[in-house]
This record gives sequence, C-alpha cells and structure tokens, in this order.
Amino acid sequence: MNEIQRYLQDEVVLDCADGIISRREALKRLGLMGLTAAAASNLIAGCADTKEPNVPAGANANAAAGGGAESITFAGPEGRTLQGAWARADSPRGGVLVIHENKGLLEHFRVVAQRFAKAGYSALAIDLLSEEGGTAALGEPANATAALSKVPPERFVADMKAGLDELAKRTPGVKLAAIGFCFGGGMTWRLVGTKDARLAAAAPFYGPLPEGTDFTGAKTAVFGVYAELDGRVNASQPAAKAALEKAGLTHEIVTYPGADHAFFNDTGPRYNAPAATQAWTKVLDWFGRYVG
Repeated sequence: MNEIQRYLQDEVVLDCADGIISRREALKRLGLMGLTAAAASNLIAGCADTKEPNVPAGANANAAAGGGAESITFAGPEGRTLQGAWARADSPRGGVLVIHENKGLLEHFRVVAQRFAKAGYSALAIDLLSEEGGTAALGEPANATAALSKVPPERFVADMKAGLDELAKRTPGVKLAAIGFCFGGGMTWRLVGTKDARLAAAAPFYGPLPEGTDFTGAKTAVFGVYAELDGRVNASQPAAKAALEKAGLTHEIVTYPGADHAFFNDTGPRYNAPAATQAWTKVLDWFGRYVG
C-alpha cells in the first residue's frame, strides 16, 4: 500500500469517526478501495452507524461568489487527454493550478477557479481522474475516491505538470502558482517537490507531506495552511517546516484556530466561514507578492 492509498483510507475512517458518513457508507467506500470486509470492519471498529449530516447553514458562500468555469480538454503526458475547468481573468496577473480533494473535480473546485479569475488570476482546475473518464463519469464521489487510490503517484505528478504546461500556454508571460486541498494539498506538496522552475508560489491546504520530501533546489514561495483540530495532517507539519527551512524556501505556515480538516470547502460539513475567509485573503496576498 502506498502512502496515498493509506491517506485516502484514513480519510474515510476519520469521516466515519466524526459522524460525517455512516458505518455502512464507510464499509462501502473502503470496499471500493479493495479492502476486505474484515479489514474494513477493523479500521472502523469505533464508528457508530449514524446518518450523514446536512451541510451546515451558511454554506455555499464560495458558490455565491463564483459561477463555475468552462470545461476544457488539453494535452497530457504520453498522448493522453486531460480534463479540467478553465476560468480566464481579464488581463491576468498570473495563472493558478487548482487541485481538488479526494472526491475529484466537483463543482466547488470549478467555483474556486472562477473566484481566482475574479481576483485577477486565470485558473485551471485539473481533473486528476481524466484517464478514468473524468470525475463526472464515475458517478458518486465514493467511486472517485476509490479510483484515485489506484493511481500511481507518478501519474498525478505528470498530469499536474501538464496542467502547468496548459496554464503557461493560456497565460503567456506571467508567473504560475498552485493550490490544493486535502488530497490536493498533498499533491501540491508533491508538485513543489518536482522543483519546477515555473512554479512561483504554492498554497497547500491541510495536505499531508509526502514521505522523504526534499525541496532543495526549488524556488517556490510556499504558504502552508493547517487547521487546529486536524491532528492527523498536523502530524506532518514539523517535517514540512523542516524541509522548507532546509531548502531555504520563502514560506509561511498558518494554523487556523477552531478549524478542522477541509474547513475551506463550503459544500462540506466541516466548513468554517471565518477561517475560510481569512485563508482566502491570505492566499490572495501571498500570490500578489510572489506571482503578480
């Protein structure tokens, strides 16, 4: 089992423990990832069989500020075709690659791309399930998570770099940045670790640092976002800080008090409006300083 598979399984276990999904749903999702019934039952032994909660009141603030983005396809590695959502800014100050959570390219991330466009940054929200036909083709989000767990990390990296290629083509002459959330936060760390000279800034949101990460030689200014209640991901924060310092990268790490994992996603049950608003303001300030 690779670390991405382990992380995605842990996401299901945590959602079950927090009452976000039922025990039955957790068993189904773990089964889709290839676990036996016995192994899945052991992982969620402490979970009650609760109903899934509704999205909290006041959610969808991001959606209200956005309006979606244009569906596009573009050239990927080895002749593959990739999918994404493109939002063009008038007179773009830079380009931003948006990397989704573990349920794929849902509408929320299309809206995030549009929010960047409104702020002056053309944005491409990439679908890392393009080879599987795209997120929409997989139906329910559990299928998307399961499909992501079966993809080798090297393919994700190659696809993200192709996303940068497409951004560079569509926004010539400007600097590029990346932002990712949860699973996508981990992918953002991986992208920084490729030391791609085009990546001027990055904002990984509560993403686990890949094992053995070495940023030496990278030139990316990193704004790392964490949540106080997100103990699982926070465990990798000291290693992230040490790796950034070792590489001499410009960086800032912020932990938002009272917030939990996935607090930025206003379509989810852990949405925290004050923390999300503050983090968005900080990201725009960071990109303004290091992208344009």
